[in-house]
Amino acid sequence: MDVYSANRIPYFFMFDFSLQCPVVYPLDSLPDDILIQVPNFSNVTTRTGQGITLHPKVISLEDYKAAFDHVTNQLSYGNSYLTNLTFRSRLKDFDYSLDEVFHSAKADYKLKFQDDFVVFSPESFVSIAGNTISTYPMKGTRLAKSIMDGKALLDDTKEMEEHATIVDLMRNDLSQVASNVSVPDYRYIQIIKSKGSELFQTSSKISGTLKKDYRQYHGSIMKELLPAGSISGAPKQQTLAIINAAEHDDRGYYTGVFGVFDGESLASSVMIRFIEKDGADYYFRSGGGITHQSTLQAEYDELIQKIYVPIS
Repeated sequence: MDVYSANRIPYFFMFDFSLQCPVVYPLDSLPDDILIQVPNFSNVTTRTGQGITLHPKVISLEDYKAAFDHVTNQLSYGNSYLTNLTFRSRLKDFDYSLDEVFHSAKADYKLKFQDDFVVFSPESFVSIAGNTISTYPMKGTRLAKSIMDGKALLDDTKEMEEHATIVDLMRNDLSQVASNVSVPDYRYIQIIKSKGSELFQTSSKISGTLKKDYRQYHGSIMKELLPAGSISGAPKQQTLAIINAAEHDDRGYYTGVFGVFDGESLASSVMIRFIEKDGADYYFRSGGGITHQSTLQAEYDELIQKIYVPIS
């Protein structure tokens, strides 16, 4: 990535959550079985799809509680302030192909990788234009039954704390590669629609000026920033150990990062809203951030609420 970006060679990149299996392709040699649609690049023709209904078999509340209790115990010991806890849910009676999901989903960042998985993410990770780098952590979710639910989300103490923790973490991460780091837009709301419901989600924009040593070297930037704070937690390294113990399952590329450098600018996304194929079955991965103010039922409900394919 450093070589390509320094020489302005356009490329696609993808990192798994554990940073063990990076993928990088120059755009002029991108395989046909990788479909990408991001703000600065697309290799697909416009196609419309149908609204997709999902029937997930989620983790039982009892099994979720065992992981939730482990996380909250670690929080009480002071080993983490925020831990992102996720699980996968088998999709019953799933009669769609990953291609159909890719073309049906409406999202700023979409990726279909071979016949392995599809991502339709609302969360931008890092963008780079000139010497300016920005990141956009997304933390805070609520069902959007009325406009008052948006206000309730912004006023919720637990959601405030969760979001503030991640913004603080990402400001610190960004300061490793940038100067003059600031938060020009704090806790703005996005509305995401699916066939059966709507969600309010909160994000913030954090920006800075790239330090001289990083201005041309985007691989070195990613090395400093990954894994993304919004889907790990704080402090990052201790929290990663808690995640590994609680989830009992390698996330793979779920909650990793993918993006495109087009020769001038870079756009990337956190790989959330994720359907993967495993043998003959399909699975949706979802979860949320756990703090000392979290309650078991609310976090379990949020895991379920995030199982959707967006339609607008």
